[in-house]
Amino acid sequence: MTITYKTKGTCSRSITFTKNDDGTITNISFEGGCDGNLKAISKLCDGMTAEEIAAKLKGNTCGFKNTSCADQLAKAVTQ
Repeated sequence: MTITYKTKGTCSRSITFTKNDDGTITNISFEGGCDGNLKAISKLCDGMTAEEIAAKLKGNTCGFKNTSCADQLAKAVTQ
């Protein structure tokens, strides 16, 4: 199932990913934001479960913001 999540409080506007029947998350892509960093996060998280992604990325902040694109990914996959 392909899911698009509208981010809140970040430079990226949305995150699209596939949630597979086996519980893994693949095909992660961000719209907007820091292109190189978000491509790297997408590659590193590809094939992980939602729980694994959340354990690694939840609570990560960016600058003075209380969230980040990585934190928003953790929220998106666990919804």
